[in-house]
Amino acid sequence: MSPKTKDNRTAIARLKGVLIGKPIETHLDAHHRLKKRVALPVFASDAISSTAYATEEILIVFLTMAAIGLAAFDNLVPIAIMVVVLLAIVVNSYRQTINAYPQGGGSYIVAKDNLGKYPSLVSGSAMLVDYILTVAVSVSGGVAAIISAFNGLAPYRVWLCVGFIFLITLANLRGVRESGALFAPPTYLYIVSLAALILIGLYRVYFQDLGPIAHTGEVERELLEGQKALTLFYFLKAFSSGAVALTGIEAVADGVPAFEKPEPKNANRTLLMMAVILGSSFFGLSLLAKHLEPLKDDEGGIKDTVLAQLAEQVYGGRNIFFFITQFATFGILILAANTAYADFPRLSSVIAKDSFLPRQFANRGDRLVFSNGVIFLGLAASGLVIAFGGIVNALIPLYAVGVFTGFTISQTGMLVRLLRLREKQWPIKAFFTGVGALTTFAVAMAVVIVKFTDGAWIPALVIPSMIFFFTGINRHYVRVKQFLSVADEVVPPFRTHFVVVLVGSVNAGVVQAVKYAQSLRPDRLLALSVVGSDAEGAELDRIWRENFSDVELITPIDDFRNLTDKVLEEVERLDGLQDDDIVTVVIPEFVTSLRSQWLHNQSALAIKARLLFRPNTVVTSIPIVIP
Repeated sequence: MSPKTKDNRTAIARLKGVLIGKPIETHLDAHHRLKKRVALPVFASDAISSTAYATEEILIVFLTMAAIGLAAFDNLVPIAIMVVVLLAIVVNSYRQTINAYPQGGGSYIVAKDNLGKYPSLVSGSAMLVDYILTVAVSVSGGVAAIISAFNGLAPYRVWLCVGFIFLITLANLRGVRESGALFAPPTYLYIVSLAALILIGLYRVYFQDLGPIAHTGEVERELLEGQKALTLFYFLKAFSSGAVALTGIEAVADGVPAFEKPEPKNANRTLLMMAVILGSSFFGLSLLAKHLEPLKDDEGGIKDTVLAQLAEQVYGGRNIFFFITQFATFGILILAANTAYADFPRLSSVIAKDSFLPRQFANRGDRLVFSNGVIFLGLAASGLVIAFGGIVNALIPLYAVGVFTGFTISQTGMLVRLLRLREKQWPIKAFFTGVGALTTFAVAMAVVIVKFTDGAWIPALVIPSMIFFFTGINRHYVRVKQFLSVADEVVPPFRTHFVVVLVGSVNAGVVQAVKYAQSLRPDRLLALSVVGSDAEGAELDRIWRENFSDVELITPIDDFRNLTDKVLEEVERLDGLQDDDIVTVVIPEFVTSLRSQWLHNQSALAIKARLLFRPNTVVTSIPIVIP
């Protein structure tokens, strides 16, 4: 390796080390497992952060779509109770999943083991879509919290979202343990600030007669004046909006291998802590909102989030406590995306190992993380944010379909497993798991029906499309495996070895390429140069004979200046070439520094790309390194 090439590689390695850290040896994987105090913010931040917008989404349905006015607040607590009951059912099911499948993979592995190929692909597709939406929704919600505190940032909403996604992606490329340690403080700050807001708010409501928020704006008055009767359709729509509070529950079951030993025990404790925090916070906020009556619409007429309105009312204005709440909300919503970054790459690696995703998703990077999955997640989430303008309530309808599809398939798979194995206390477990599967299936159907025109049709279309994509990839890998399998009969040897050296002009690089070609001792050796005219060909032939009198040179003319196609055409036209012959194409290729490589014609890359698909063809580059 030349000193220049070595310096270039060293510079790249240094830059990579600064951005994502030094490489970690594979055998140190166990030392990078997560303790429960770090695992909670890594795997539970998504679920806990949904309290920042779930109540708001319920109110948007009641106030702007159902237009029931003040009656909206009377229905908040009943829906909150229903969501908490659903939370308990789902958590109970995932506790069984953790114990039964400590290798991780969540609903995909459960479905694969108990329901078969296509249910597992439906589950895998649903969860991958959910994780992409988790990043988009969480970051958009975090930026919304900041805009509520600083309204002047509203025009930069999308740019802020994309910027934060980039930073989270970079942090996760450094490794799960480092990103967890980074994201733990904001999560715990949010839990404390939310608990303070709920406790202080309810204390002031019940013991200091804190009244509802005074609404004087035109938009607020229109929302409060709604007098329509609440229909079942809008009640279910509001419930499905509030049920987004359950997003992220499956993350712990998906990521069991990331916990310290004993993995199932630590994962179960983390799941219970998450459920208690999520259930009590969501119910407490809904109860507080019932008394303080915050408002929210879906057209941006009210810029402040519901949480911001509650904090301002409880703390008596935009003081230090208000801003602590807003920054804590911003922090956990931005970093809640980390839950998806912990699970999307791990789940995609499991699916890739089963040959339903490109194998690159199963590769671990320098920091023992599935880097390709991390990068793909960041790009996909950025695309969603740009497409939907970073608006949370525009993304929410897409959210719940995948979540409850995964819940339903996971619980159905666990039910089949319980009925098949009949382990200890299986009748009780089967009863609750069956009830859970029916409940989450009903919610999934309700979401698709009542939110179909709001955007739920998108995941309903995307998930089947992904299954088609998965099966296409699998067919390719199966075909490759069959093709590469060792046949019973002896594979006949190649009959003749042709070597073709590509020539642009006679120079030191071509001399080196010809010497290499001669060392292969081929049955036939010739040089090929595509020229623009007879005169150019004659001149090159004269110089060639002076230097390589023993090597044949052919100089076809290309009137259309298409070098790549002409080279491929001439290789196909070699005299005496048969299907069982092998052809080696030797390409002298100039290599300079990273700063100046782009100044050179990259035709060698195009030629190699075309020859790559020609059977029985070997392409060899002879690098001519220029200091």
